[in-house]
Amino acid sequence: MARLRERTRDGKGSATPIAEARAFVTLDELMRLRHQARGFGFLPRQPVHSLLSGRHASRLRGRGLNFEELRHYAEGDDTRTIDWLATARLGTPHVRVYSEERDRPVLLVTDQRGAMFFGSRRAMKSVVASEAAALAAWRVTSLGDRVGAIVFGDRDMVSVGPQARDAGAVRVIAEVARQNGALGAGAPLPGAEGQLNEALHRAERMATHDWLVCLITDAAGENAETARLVTRLTAHNDVLAIHIHDPLELELPDVGRAVFSSGEAQVEADSSSAGLRRRYAEDRAAWRARLTGLSRRRAIPVLGLSTDRDAAAQLRELIGKRTERRAVSASGARDD
Repeated sequence: MARLRERTRDGKGSATPIAEARAFVTLDELMRLRHQARGFGFLPRQPVHSLLSGRHASRLRGRGLNFEELRHYAEGDDTRTIDWLATARLGTPHVRVYSEERDRPVLLVTDQRGAMFFGSRRAMKSVVASEAAALAAWRVTSLGDRVGAIVFGDRDMVSVGPQARDAGAVRVIAEVARQNGALGAGAPLPGAEGQLNEALHRAERMATHDWLVCLITDAAGENAETARLVTRLTAHNDVLAIHIHDPLELELPDVGRAVFSSGEAQVEADSSSAGLRRRYAEDRAAWRARLTGLSRRRAIPVLGLSTDRDAAAQLRELIGKRTERRAVSASGARDD
């Protein structure tokens, strides 16, 4: 993705994007997101308006059920659990009893490469990715599941083993904050694009079976190998993608002559040219269509988070529950 520097009157370019964007996020800020990690979930049983309940069946399976026993029906049992074959064979009503799997590991593959250090509105993509990872970590552990992570930058790649409770979330968040704080405005290091596939290789080794693997990235550097690795991950695990994007990546603004940079090379062009803006939009649309095609072929939900809005609010809109329809458990506690 090209970065943009506007020309000033003296012909010099500003080193910052078009609008000031929040460049970094601190550990304390990510810790405080714990109180906003509610009202959404990454597993099935989503409400009708959720993106995870779309027209096409999702591969997300949620926790599994283990068969415990076949026993006599007792008053108060859910009639849906009656085993009619056993009832007919034994002459009295019998029910099948299941227990939910104890927990389900969730792996947050979080992108903190130099290409993510870009934003034209509220925050850098790297900040939004960090917020999304923190919100996910807090939500997962609040539901009793274990959370781990693979956090990668241009050079670093750190694996955090899955752990339950607050300790699991804190370990993930601390590593995300560390790598976010190490980002700078310099050019991405050589080979940085290959880090995405390397992270997926590591995820494949780490997530052995029945994990939920959540990819939090702008997908820079994705290629045929990326698709192959994601396909292999979905063979034994569920995969969910959170695609981080900036409004400037969708449509080139008309700011006159400007300098565009990929981090390694730069070129000056006139952004007031309708033809240039059209070609830019077509290129970005084709790239997004390729990602959409991959997600549809593999039945992988993709949640798009923009840098210009609050991450928690976007997650609640995309995969949240309507507050007026929150389920009330038998104990009276709200499921939020």
